[in-house]
Amino acid sequence: MSKGLSYRDAGVDIDAGDALIDAIKPLAKRTLRPEVLAGIGGFGALCELPKKYKQPVLVAGTDGVGTKLKLAFQLHRHDTVGIDLVAMSANDVLVQGAEPLFFLDYFACGKLDNKIAASVVKGVAAGCEMAGCALVGGETAEMPGMYPEGEYDLAGFCVGVVEKDRILDGRSIVPGDVLLGLASSGPHSNGYSLVRKIIGGDKLASELTDSLMQPTRIYVKPVLKLLAAFAVKGLAHITGGGLVGNVPRILPQGTKAVIGKKTWPRPQIFTWLQQTGNVAEEEMLRVFNCGIGMVVCVPADEVATAKMLLQREGELAYEIGRIEASSAPEPECVIE
Repeated sequence: MSKGLSYRDAGVDIDAGDALIDAIKPLAKRTLRPEVLAGIGGFGALCELPKKYKQPVLVAGTDGVGTKLKLAFQLHRHDTVGIDLVAMSANDVLVQGAEPLFFLDYFACGKLDNKIAASVVKGVAAGCEMAGCALVGGETAEMPGMYPEGEYDLAGFCVGVVEKDRILDGRSIVPGDVLLGLASSGPHSNGYSLVRKIIGGDKLASELTDSLMQPTRIYVKPVLKLLAAFAVKGLAHITGGGLVGNVPRILPQGTKAVIGKKTWPRPQIFTWLQQTGNVAEEEMLRVFNCGIGMVVCVPADEVATAKMLLQREGELAYEIGRIEASSAPEPECVIE
């Protein structure tokens, strides 16, 4: 009797998918929190709320890595994009004052390469450890014809928890408050369509590739310690849109942020991108974080304490600006 048509004949290898899950399980196990009741392997992950919260509120965020993946394909560097994936959602959850609780990823490709996929998920697990959240599951989708050979897409989402009366919404921000900037590790995961346009097909020096592939910094643990120490007024994750696009998102009506662009050292990679691509300063500030990955708003009398705590936790913290009164119809960020 002749062998019938199989799923493998159509381009989907179930055995390879099963092997990948087996490889992922020990990576995920290292990230587990006590609240996780059931993780990878079920139809859904089970996680109870931490008992320390009296009025727990869940905070959810989702994101991808974007066209930075194209650079990963070009350079054959897949080990850190998983960290980027976790960072983009975990940092977003953090700015509401929430502690990241668990994370799930979605890996989609045309043909599954277990070595590449395992390298990516190893990065996801590393990012979860940095963020203190559990990798409780995800999805690997092998879809022939959907993606070019050797390429894949990544998405994920994070769920965090915050005490209801500790939610950060920026409402307490007033003129006179001070803005601290936490150093980024590079462009993080934003602006890579412009980055790729600038570099074109040129072969890059190793120091440039290292700078461009540096994973997004995860600010969770140091900032949670800061939040536990005293009342922070607001947090802004500096992603697409830069400082000018993200800081106003936390400001109340009648205020504006005034930031001095010479108050922190701009990493060399941004200078190189600007000069090589002939990018206007206004466009640089609108597309890239330019060296500041997270902004913390604190009262003026808490600046020294906040900087000391953050620096003790390994963060480079700069006093970059202040809050002023504004008559503009919408909150804004002015960079001088």
